[in-house]
Amino acid sequence: MTIDRTTARRSTLTTLALVSALALSACGSMTQSTTAEEPDGTIEKLNIVVPADPGGGWDQTGRAMEADLKENDLVGNASVVNVGGAGGTNGLAQLVTETDPNTLMVMGYVMVGAVETNNAANRIEDTTPIARLTEEPLVIVVPADSPYQSVQDLLDDIESKGQGVSITGGSAGGADHILAGSVLKEAGIAPENLNYIPYSGGGESLAALLGNKVNAGISGVGEYAEQVEAGKLRALAVSGEEAAPQLPDTPTLTEEGIDLVLTNWRGVVAPGNIDDAQAEKLTQLVTDLHETDTWKATLEENNWADAFLTGEEFGTFLDEDIASVKTTLTDIGLL
Repeated sequence: MTIDRTTARRSTLTTLALVSALALSACGSMTQSTTAEEPDGTIEKLNIVVPADPGGGWDQTGRAMEADLKENDLVGNASVVNVGGAGGTNGLAQLVTETDPNTLMVMGYVMVGAVETNNAANRIEDTTPIARLTEEPLVIVVPADSPYQSVQDLLDDIESKGQGVSITGGSAGGADHILAGSVLKEAGIAPENLNYIPYSGGGESLAALLGNKVNAGISGVGEYAEQVEAGKLRALAVSGEEAAPQLPDTPTLTEEGIDLVLTNWRGVVAPGNIDDAQAEKLTQLVTDLHETDTWKATLEENNWADAFLTGEEFGTFLDEDIASVKTTLTDIGLL
């Protein structure tokens, strides 16, 4: 439905039909299939699904998109809806049945793994790829009073004690879990020695670390950096190709003798039932956002690396990443 709001405001005709039309337009919901637009083609209402509870990386990404889209008048309005649980697959299930084409869901590497380990009925292949946005290295940390001074110290203890050493992180099968298993594999330690304790959010894993309930933790650099700087946690290594800006003195896994690089990327997808024109409209919207100074400032403020990729290139990347994650999960004993 297209409504010329300026004309409506200027009209002196206040018929019941016009009032009803405006009321229906104002009552849009997340499941409504109406695609209201302004006369210049701007999306009037964009739904942003965050398939996680508030506070984590996906939520931060979704709310940053919401704020920057509004700031730059790229949409009439945008709102975030949180649908948490199951490594994002609950939100994925909701997106698959979504009927409003003006909907984007934040997702990323964590969801790729969660779909496989949860044997989810709905898959990322059931969505429409729109754009990859950012990537961030992970960091392995221990409590400040931990005896581990290096990743090798941690690995030596795991080899000696097996599941007597616990590592916490995000959802089972997600990036944190995959990194933990991959580090053990590279060190020649059998996967059954891994005692991984998953939490749905960084806050819970942080509490477990600060309470000395676990021996080590893995998460995105941004979620642990503040506690490392405060001296409450010790960072052992980061998983990127280079040192992370927030933790410049922390070595990479490669520098620690572990031939492994892994980054946690985030992006957005749309419902799988939209047509090419609708997909192009959403892709252009995210591209316009990416080109704003506001979004560039958001990346810098959050220390998110720009990993922008759209269209068929993003679709190809997704297919390759899904295949790679399947292989990795099998190799480290998670499938």
